Amino acid sequence: MRVRLEGVVKRYGATVALAGVSLEIREGELFTLLGPSGCGKTTTLRILAGFVEPDEGEVYFDDVSVRGVPPAERGVGIVFQNYALWPHMTVFDNVAYGLRLRKLPPAEVRRRVRDALEQVGLVGMEDRTPGQLSGGQQQRVAVARALVLNPRLLLLDEPLSNLDAKVRARLRSEIRKLQQDLGITTVYVTHDQEEAMVLSDRIAVMRDGRVTQVGSPADLYERPADLFVADFVGTNNLLPGTVAHVQDGWAELQTPAGPMRGRAAGPLQPGQDAVLTVRPEAVQISDGGAGGVSVPGKVALAQYLGSLLRYEVEVGGGRVLLVDVSNPKGTPSYRPGQPVRVTFDPSAALVFPEDGRA
Repeated sequence: MRVRLEGVVKRYGATVALAGVSLEIREGELFTLLGPSGCGKTTTLRILAGFVEPDEGEVYFDDVSVRGVPPAERGVGIVFQNYALWPHMTVFDNVAYGLRLRKLPPAEVRRRVRDALEQVGLVGMEDRTPGQLSGGQQQRVAVARALVLNPRLLLLDEPLSNLDAKVRARLRSEIRKLQQDLGITTVYVTHDQEEAMVLSDRIAVMRDGRVTQVGSPADLYERPADLFVADFVGTNNLLPGTVAHVQDGWAELQTPAGPMRGRAAGPLQPGQDAVLTVRPEAVQISDGGAGGVSVPGKVALAQYLGSLLRYEVEVGGGRVLLVDVSNPKGTPSYRPGQPVRVTFDPSAALVFPEDGRA
């Protein structure tokens, strides 16, 4: 099913939760709403579910407006952050609940519950109660309960936020594989940018009730539309300064750490405040030499992360640059307090207007 929002506005008193959101979600894709708390992503999900009606704008499922259509008639399956399982019911009864409300024959209920539990790997746990399950297993029950209704649209509201890191990583892979196998249009809400990057076909980054950018994970990481997206998606170094010169798509910046150069990512003029961004993996560290943009600094911290060695390097103006060295085995190591130079290719850096508008 295709989903389209056109100019959706939602107010709660004087607070504008959504300020004219327009989105198109393609059939069969996993589309993520990503942003900080209070950006409007959960309100958007609740409008899709039918729990909340927009004050302005329209929502279409396959080009048919769903304004006024109650949640139970929208063909939507929902997985909540807190699972919302009945604690006194067995796994089987939790998953069967919606089917029984629809008064399906018992044999049909048994068949569909069995199929749903098989999809999420819980066959054999039908007689357990939620209190006898791990957090990850409870989340699988919640997913099975949504899938058993054969929804046209699956909505997931921060479904993994209550789980520990290892279980979360495993379950997000399982959710992605299941979604791809079923080909069901899915809208996923999260504030976790790593989760969004791993799971999504496309992502909408939201801020203050508006959509800032929509694109694939690679689009958002490599070609952020503005400073907010550049800072929010992935890890980035931000170096503020003043534009000294702009020519042919390049911008030179005077910063407390020294002169910088990068690709202009918005309208820039000499004398304007701006911010240069460069990813840690694009920055090199050495004890001498130069090339591209090069500034002196001092190692403040070295963190060994197995396949990655991350340095924090203090440069001029009290700024700290992150430098990621992949596969560090056999590479030179630098101690805290050691003078170094950090360098990067200007083509790897973007320069944004300070206010983030690009």
